[in-house]
Amino acid sequence: MQHKIVVRYQDGRVLKGYTVDFMPVKELFHLVPVDAPPGSLNQKISVRECKALFFVKDFAGNPRYKDKQEFDQGKAAAGRKIKVLFKDKELMVGTTQGYQPGRPGFFVYPADPQSNIERCFVISDATQEVALL
Repeated sequence: MQHKIVVRYQDGRVLKGYTVDFMPVKELFHLVPVDAPPGSLNQKISVRECKALFFVKDFAGNPRYKDKQEFDQGKAAAGRKIKVLFKDKELMVGTTQGYQPGRPGFFVYPADPQSNIERCFVISDATQEVALL
């Protein structure tokens, strides 16, 4: 299955494209950049260099929309509630089913149901603080 992702690197670079082979346990995956001409070769992406991989609904999103960093009152959350503070001070609040300290990464599903982000694979080395809520 082809996934739309936005790759955010720890050095601030951003790359948008499609992947079919991302696996949380693999160190590399391939990406076809969204603006690549037909027939272009896939780019190898080293997960170690990334901050996070954002699996998105669409690449444009809404630049004026700011995701809510809280849960809707009275709505049950699937998974464990989590707060992630990245080293670049970006904050993400959501749920996870696979966070364990010491793992290279984990998925977070945003608390905001209106977010353009469907899920995010957080690279543990890019975080400053991770707290279960």
